[in-house]
Amino acid sequence: MADAEPLLEVICLHEHDAVRAQAGGADRVELVGTLDDGGLSPAPELVEKVRDAVDLEVRVMLRLHGGFDITGSEFSRLRGLAAAYLDSGADGLVLGFLNGHAEVDTAVVEALVEGGDWPWTFHRAIDHALDPRRAWRALLGLPRLDQVLTAGSPRGVEHGLDELIGFAGQDHRIAELIMAGGGLRAEDVPWLCRAGIRAFHIGTPARPGGSLKAYVDADLVRTWRTLIDDSHQRARRAATTGPESPAG
Repeated sequence: MADAEPLLEVICLHEHDAVRAQAGGADRVELVGTLDDGGLSPAPELVEKVRDAVDLEVRVMLRLHGGFDITGSEFSRLRGLAAAYLDSGADGLVLGFLNGHAEVDTAVVEALVEGGDWPWTFHRAIDHALDPRRAWRALLGLPRLDQVLTAGSPRGVEHGLDELIGFAGQDHRIAELIMAGGGLRAEDVPWLCRAGIRAFHIGTPARPGGSLKAYVDADLVRTWRTLIDDSHQRARRAATTGPESPAG
């Protein structure tokens, strides 16, 4: 597997968050309209404001309610929102849906991304799939997918760390797609880097006190940036010189 440089994505609610994320060294913004229910779609005008404020890659959440199902009327609205986001300057989208059998709804997802050339992230719907192995097989066949946001468990990375490491070790394609997030803790990062995972996603850890009411803090983002880069470098050295404690 190519040794890609690590990526840090920060959840942002508005352009002020995005400016602070960029100042702290983030590589990408995941823009949401609200952090309720794991993040829901913003207004297209917000995408324009963020696009004007930062040079970072901006991906926008495409999700109308909590849960990971979708109705026929919602599909039409999501298609319209996707076009509006891209017209407003989004670089890509964040989406993910399951069908009534708790499997990846490949028909809906493919219909939402068809006809474009932009990259996209499949978000944490995978953590709620009935059979994670089957879900990963379905994801590997989807067009232009370059990231899967996952904690390895519906309860967060604390409970899904072994699952993430296990999947990354079984298939280099999965390791390249995984973006670890959802209750990500600092102590998880070295282990994930050693497993070959190179992308990380933070929301509340980028905000003082973990408060959803607080703006993103550049210094907190910078702390994560340093942690991820240092862990990545240690993992690279370990791969060439032998085992090293992830905390060492």
